[in-house]
Amino acid sequence: MTRFPASSQRSIGDRLTLLLAEGCGLGCLPVAPGTFGSLIGLPLGGALWYWQVPVPFRLTLWLAMFLLGIPLCQRAAALRGKKDPGSVVWDEITAFPLIFSMIHDSWWMLVGGFLLFRVFDVAKPWPVKRFERLPGGVGIMADDQIAALYAGGVLLLLQSCGL
Repeated sequence: MTRFPASSQRSIGDRLTLLLAEGCGLGCLPVAPGTFGSLIGLPLGGALWYWQVPVPFRLTLWLAMFLLGIPLCQRAAALRGKKDPGSVVWDEITAFPLIFSMIHDSWWMLVGGFLLFRVFDVAKPWPVKRFERLPGGVGIMADDQIAALYAGGVLLLLQSCGL
């Protein structure tokens, strides 16, 4: 990969890229950065629920975050010198509007969505792992969105069973 200047010599744009991509620093925590970065998804989901944001807007928000995330995560990965650095958590954050567009809102659904997403994101069942292999920012973003579909699908199933 291309070498980039030391952090003290980075442009404002590069610093902003890392700030967003790394979840305002939560992705830089030494333990479980994806889990801590995903915590941003809970207040995001709570806000969508509290303000009763319609599903089409939730999906529009998700799509905008996803499309922004492709170049954002690709640039952050280049700045960190890795294909998919653990500190980049924008992909995890983006998953939550998708999860919460599939279910009826409640506190247990918010928590369940968070927990199930983390399980699917870490376990990477088929085809999640496959999407991770896509090149650049698409690969960084895509696997988490498939994990989000799994989490939302399980919650939708539980919800349809009356749980």
